[in-house]
Amino acid sequence: MGFTIAVDGPAASGKGTISKRLARDYGFGHLDTGRLYRAVGRRMLDGMEPVEAARTLNPEELDDAALRLPEVAQAASRVATIAEVRAALVDFQRAVAARSGGAVLDGRDIGTVICPDAPAKLFVTARPEIRADRRWRELVAAGHDVSFDGVLDDIRRRDDQDMNRADAPLRAAETALVLDTSDMDIDTAVATARRFIDEKRPES
Repeated sequence: MGFTIAVDGPAASGKGTISKRLARDYGFGHLDTGRLYRAVGRRMLDGMEPVEAARTLNPEELDDAALRLPEVAQAASRVATIAEVRAALVDFQRAVAARSGGAVLDGRDIGTVICPDAPAKLFVTARPEIRADRRWRELVAAGHDVSFDGVLDDIRRRDDQDMNRADAPLRAAETALVLDTSDMDIDTAVATARRFIDEKRPES
């Protein structure tokens, strides 16, 4: 099994950007596990039963630009509360984590449930207003007609759903480095993460 970096955190905290940079810097594979749940949520909005959607998910669907829409994000948060959906997606995620070349997985329960034995765990967070501003700018730049207040409400609803669900709630793993990116640029965040990860890597 390769070296696994588990990155968790709430929506728009910066964990996706940090994870991609880490994967690039270390030459590891990368999986945004949130896209799995968004794809299932998108299928549910189209009328499919969530568990069946998870069991028959096609990897090509993970590249759909519509997965960034707020309504899909809300649907993703809802289907993520269903234990059978989470169970259906576990093997997919663990297979990526086990790749021999190393892997970075980011999501909500990577360090606590999917890869509890990962040697390097990060929990990336930021204040809700900061995260909402980031997501709002991203959506507007993509041509979506959304308001900042609407995005902030969406962020807070998702936080509540993710942190209070009965199955695999969002929380920092005990051994995770908590990285608050509220007042941190991406280069500083990645450098901080790398110092922590390098301490965990045997070859370091």
